[in-house]
Order: sequence, then C-alpha cells, then structure tokens
Amino acid sequence: MKNSRVLDLGCGNGSLLALLKEEKNITEFGIEISQSGIDCCIKKGVNARQGTIDVELKDIPDNSFEFSICSVTIQMAMYPEITLREMKRVSKYQIVSFPNFAYLPNRLELLLRGRMPRKLLSGYYWYNTGHIHQFSIKDFKEMITAQIGLKIKACRYFGGARNLSRIAPNLLAATGLFLMEKQL
Repeated sequence: MKNSRVLDLGCGNGSLLALLKEEKNITEFGIEISQSGIDCCIKKGVNARQGTIDVELKDIPDNSFEFSICSVTIQMAMYPEITLREMKRVSKYQIVSFPNFAYLPNRLELLLRGRMPRKLLSGYYWYNTGHIHQFSIKDFKEMITAQIGLKIKACRYFGGARNLSRIAPNLLAATGLFLMEKQL
C-alpha cells in the first residue's frame, strides 16, 4: 500500500487518509457528504471534495487508484451496489468494512426484546442513525461475488467472540472487513 493512490468514499473527517498519507506516503482523495467533514479534511491537508458516494463518479477516470476504501459507510449509502461498482471501476483493490446486523446479540435483542438492536448503533436509535441498509456478512459476500464481480482476497472479523468469529462470522462477528479485487 506504500506510495499508492487511495480513494476513500465517505472519508468523514479525513483521519484515515491523513494517517495513510503520513505513514504510507499515499496520494489521497476523499469524498464526503458533510461540509463539516470536508472542513476537517482541509485542516488536515487531505485532498477531498463534498459529494455523495452512491452515484457514478464521472470526475474519476477508470483505474485511477490502486485502492478504494469504504470504511463503515456502505450501509449508509442509498444505493450500495452503485458504490461498489464504482469502487470496482476506479481501483484495482477495494476495502470495505461494515457492521454485521446478523451478529448474535442483535438477533437476540430483536427476538427477546422485540426492538431494533442498539449494540451496533453506537449510542443512536433506529430513527436517528444513518444506517439505511441492515445486512449481514453472508449478504455482503453473495452480493459482491454474484452481482458486483469482485473476488475476496482477504477478510477479517472483529468484535464478539474473536477466535470463534472465524468459524461462524455471520453469527459471531460484530464487524466485517474485506479486501477485494477485480476479477479479470
């Protein structure tokens, strides 16, 4: 990843890009919907523009980046399939992380309490979070291989029963992190 060109979709305040720029000498570009996020990026010296990530990125040519990242944001995109197709179009490798809504504590909260799980909403309620799509690790894997045409190169699972989450990630992992690449 050193000296790579990196696109961060939903870059927030630019912290990830700033860190990669400092530690890996990347050439960075971010897209963020909130103006306050863009203001933070500018203060950090991160190259970013305001915009949505679930549309055709017409200002970005094919294969402009080695890596595109969408970190804990894909579930907030109105059209995540468009975001993933654009990531595939503009970069060789794609990195996506997201909360796994099929995580066992979420299932139990819905089953036993009859309400939407709050475990993964970080202090938000169902009505004031940005989560539009609630999907699982299994849902994501099926979508990216069958519909988007990306190959999974590596995946890691976080939260919950760390050692067991590799055995049954859809049930035991709170978050999924995937490295993918275009299928040639």
